[in-house]
Amino acid sequence: MNIVILGAGTVGTSIAEVLCAAQHNVCVVDSSRTALNEVEEHLDVRTVNGSACDAVTLFQAGISSADLCLGLSSTDEVNLIGCSISKAMGASRSIARVFDHNFLDNSTFDYRRHFQIDQVLSLEHLTALELARSIRIQQLFAVENFVRGRVEVQEIAVESDSKAVGVPLKDLKLPQGVRIGLISNSEHAYIPGANDVIRANEHVTLIGETDSLEKVKSLFEHRTPSKLNVMIAGGGEIGYSLAKLLTGGRYNVTLLESNAERCAFLADRLSSVTVLQVDIARRAELEEARVGKTDIFIAATGRDEDNIICGVEARELGCRQIMAVVRRSDYVNVLGKVGIDVAVSPREVMARQILGLVETGPLIGQSEICGGEAIVCEVEVQENVPITQKPLSEISLPSGLVVAIERAGYVKVPGAKDKLQAGDIAVIMTQKENRQEILDFFR
Repeated sequence: MNIVILGAGTVGTSIAEVLCAAQHNVCVVDSSRTALNEVEEHLDVRTVNGSACDAVTLFQAGISSADLCLGLSSTDEVNLIGCSISKAMGASRSIARVFDHNFLDNSTFDYRRHFQIDQVLSLEHLTALELARSIRIQQLFAVENFVRGRVEVQEIAVESDSKAVGVPLKDLKLPQGVRIGLISNSEHAYIPGANDVIRANEHVTLIGETDSLEKVKSLFEHRTPSKLNVMIAGGGEIGYSLAKLLTGGRYNVTLLESNAERCAFLADRLSSVTVLQVDIARRAELEEARVGKTDIFIAATGRDEDNIICGVEARELGCRQIMAVVRRSDYVNVLGKVGIDVAVSPREVMARQILGLVETGPLIGQSEICGGEAIVCEVEVQENVPITQKPLSEISLPSGLVVAIERAGYVKVPGAKDKLQAGDIAVIMTQKENRQEILDFFR
């Protein structure tokens, strides 16, 4: 593929390296000649010196014949405008990286749709999603990411004496707009079909509108499960995104931040999260915050060294599970030795996300779930494709499930009688081995 990367910074260079290793043709655009010289010294790429928002510069980079444009500079506005111009000039797809969380929140304004960009990605939000997947077994944060928070995903443990036990899914008579996305047990997780039966002590993941979900939860449980205590160190964009992802579920979330002004910002926007002003570099303050009593501790500050040190302190204070954001690859070998259970690298997360998008066709985005056994795909429905000819109930997707549809800015969970239309964005769950067969329905 021909790929144009806007930005020769740390992220842009690391993604260029991954794409070169995958044998793609890469051109890097940056206004700094010095940065481009460093890229040329280490990678076999073409470079163009100039503004990523300048049509002449983008033309010189070959944007009109590009299969993919990636806006990865350190400035949100440059990425959004550059990717928007690139799309208008002929790039098949454009994806912009943003830092400001407001660009992801389309409750008041949909920036992606306005700029005609295929996808808006946040390195920090993707990192938070990766951390959240390690906490929540069902890993359906991918669905929440693709539908941009407009439908809800809830994980429920099936009690032994509940009404759903032993009943095929087709006989549960779930209301319109509620789907069962996953069924899981101690051995594996799978995307169920109409004839699958729910067993006691399994977990089901429901997808739908909040009011509808509340009505059907009684089919699976009688008692509200106890909550886990989760403590996040660092109130930056990663910590903020992670706290938002975990609220409203089975977690009591506490967020530790040293800056008073940032604490006020977080407390104002995270009403169900406990925000404490704490210097995580001081053991006494960690003790006072009762870190040792928490179930899961996540170190998500902007410095690897601080994350590792406070993770070690939390382990010594008695916390059961320690997770950390670690950016430097040369720290990986020592993390297990010092008691860090899970480490997440933002650059590796971004690289995996982009590699999943490097292909032609209707696919807009995808993310792995169930430890890589299954995936969630976001697909644009084209004109005259066969899948638009019949209601969803008459279309036999191989181990696949359409869990959400975005149409004219509105997101809904489809029912059996709904039909896909050209221009829709469909969110689909499928087993990984059936991915290509599913995508063929949209070609």
